[in-house]
Amino acid sequence: MRLADCHNVADFRKLARRRLPAPVFHYIDGGADDESTLRRNTAAFDDVDLVPDVLAGLETVDTSVEVLGRRIALPLFLSPTALQRLFHHEGERAVGRAASAFGTYFGISSLSTVSIEEIGATVTAPKMFQLYVHRDQGLNKSLVERARAAGFDCLTLTVDTAVGGNRERCLRTGFTSPPRITPSSFLSYARRPQWVFDFLLREKFRLPNLDSVYAEGSRTAMSIGDYFTKMLDPLLDWKAAEAIRLAWGDRPFCLKGVMSVADARRAIDIGATAIMVSNHGGRQLDGSRAPFDQLAEIVDAVGDRLDVICDGGIRRGSHVLKALATGARACSGGRLYLYALAAAGEAGVMRALGNFRQEIERDMKLMGVAQVADLGRNHLRPRAPTR
Repeated sequence: MRLADCHNVADFRKLARRRLPAPVFHYIDGGADDESTLRRNTAAFDDVDLVPDVLAGLETVDTSVEVLGRRIALPLFLSPTALQRLFHHEGERAVGRAASAFGTYFGISSLSTVSIEEIGATVTAPKMFQLYVHRDQGLNKSLVERARAAGFDCLTLTVDTAVGGNRERCLRTGFTSPPRITPSSFLSYARRPQWVFDFLLREKFRLPNLDSVYAEGSRTAMSIGDYFTKMLDPLLDWKAAEAIRLAWGDRPFCLKGVMSVADARRAIDIGATAIMVSNHGGRQLDGSRAPFDQLAEIVDAVGDRLDVICDGGIRRGSHVLKALATGARACSGGRLYLYALAAAGEAGVMRALGNFRQEIERDMKLMGVAQVADLGRNHLRPRAPTR
């Protein structure tokens, strides 16, 4: 299978599976417990149908939106994800260049494999820094200050990691950061010699935002579930979130992982300018609602007072249009570009974003809407349940 054969996210997933050792692939691909929420995140979009308007006389459409204080060319951006140089040796550098080419937001994680400072200096796209609040309060303060000094446009606080999720695929494959090759996993790595070459002989793997404080995850192997449970601050609460917002200052501040109307209202109370309706890609609390399932009631409650972003499960341009018609300001996702990164680096992410842009533009024309603001609930109908 070649990059030219990748026409959708499922195609990139197949190619990524061929390129990555099994433990690394299943880290991207897997969810928590029975993975019911992981599956629901995408399946939720099938329960609502689009209703197009015809004879609109459109030759071109405007896909741009204003979100998180910036106008971006696509109503879809790249959520922050960890450990990207495990998936391709260029990692965040490749993703940042692709996001810049398409004029959309690019997020990096506290657990990124390229430093805050390098991304700030080299990526021209609007930039989001995602903060995991660690037990070391000095580290938290430093990360916020570094992101601000590096010119990041938005600080996003992840709020759904009080403990690590039960990621059983990772338990079965023995995935850790950095990877630990065991007798049971040796063959999986040996079958991917290019990945082994890149990991061992290119730039040394590290978590540069954290490794001056913690060896775990950077020099000492640890599962991500254990990292969240042992390293992150379980006492993070609304008071602490407000203090972080105040320390960040006047730039956009977002909460990632909000899933209820009550929490969305509290986000406004502490001064947040945006929320990402997200369940961490189905990797934390299995059995929880999908972001799209919760979107309408959250938009109805707070959508006129902050940016509501639908994060997770996006696999098609039509999914983006359904979320926008429901009232989301924009959409975001991780796997939708991580598979492409693993498949072919920067070229893969460029192709994935190009596919999404074509789908969104084509679907807007088929819907008869010239700009994103023209989409509304009148373009949606719930699908009748089957009997």
